[in-house]
Amino acid sequence: MSTHARPSETGSVTTGRATTGAAPRGVRGPFAAVALGVIVLVAVGLSFFASASPDGLEWTAEHLGFADAAADSAVAGGPLADYGLAGWDAFWSNAAAGLVGVLVVLAVTFGLTRLLGRRA
Repeated sequence: MSTHARPSETGSVTTGRATTGAAPRGVRGPFAAVALGVIVLVAVGLSFFASASPDGLEWTAEHLGFADAAADSAVAGGPLADYGLAGWDAFWSNAAAGLVGVLVVLAVTFGLTRLLGRRA
C-alpha cells in the first residue's frame, strides 16, 4: 500500500493509508439499536431453556459425596442468586435475571470503552 501524499478532490492532502473503518455517524445509532434489541431478545428468550438441573460441578459434587462441604457464597442471598429473582414466576425470574445481566455487562463494557478510549 502506498503512503505517498497526493492531493484529494477537495484539495487537501491524503496519505493513501487505509482508514480505521469506522462506520459513518448515521449508521451507528440504528445498528446499535438493532444489536441491543437482538441481545435482549436472546437473553430473555433463551432463559426459557435454562435448566433447573444441577450443572456439571454440582452433579459431580453430589455424585462423589462432597456437596455438603461447600459453603454458600457471600452473595447467595442477593437479588439475583441462582440466576433468578425471588418471588417471581420461574420463567420471568430467569428472563429478568438474564436481562439485568446483559445490561450490567453492556454498561461495564461501555464505561471501559469510554474510559480507555480517552487515553488513546
